[in-house]
Amino acid sequence: MKVIPKQVEGLFTRSDGTYLCARWGRPIAPVIFGVDDATLSVFKGAIEAVVTLAQHQMAETDPELGTNLMVFFCREWRELSEVPNLDKLVPNLELLVTDLIRQEANQYRIFRFDEEGAIKACFVFLRFDKHMQEANADTIALGQAVQSILLWSDRAFHEASPLALLKDKTVLRPDIASIIRAAYDPVMPAVARDPSHALRLVARLEPLQ
Repeated sequence: MKVIPKQVEGLFTRSDGTYLCARWGRPIAPVIFGVDDATLSVFKGAIEAVVTLAQHQMAETDPELGTNLMVFFCREWRELSEVPNLDKLVPNLELLVTDLIRQEANQYRIFRFDEEGAIKACFVFLRFDKHMQEANADTIALGQAVQSILLWSDRAFHEASPLALLKDKTVLRPDIASIIRAAYDPVMPAVARDPSHALRLVARLEPLQ
């Protein structure tokens, strides 16, 4: 599958027309709330698989934040208002909850960045609506891991999922896997705001095609 620069550029071009790609600048220390042990294991496995793909690192704890990738599951968005101290991590939490209810959303991600612009934390909120319930845990976990490993455009996967079905198994699309590996190449910047960055990504995809 041939990947062209415009396709890659589109994955990191936001709704306001600005280009922004950022990767994690520190090891990822995840924690998942609101699921049973079996689902917890699936999520941690998916996160580890994507982190390994990126040749990044995982950690038990983050020295500054304790955990820096937090995944919250809920049945209703109002439940987030009851999570102790979540309002200290997420500014304007009540306003966010109101917006999510109004939009009938089933997922939302918030990223935090260090002084250089690299990702230092990500908060993932998932609501078990009918669409989420129809998907299996492996699909949800892999999809969220992929969308948390980089700062993609807010519209990157509106038209096409980053996942594909292969022999009844959900897998990461090869082109998306290649882009993740390229973005984590040590010679690439941790954060980029110029669209020419997409050309550099594509140059690193060629050996993988």
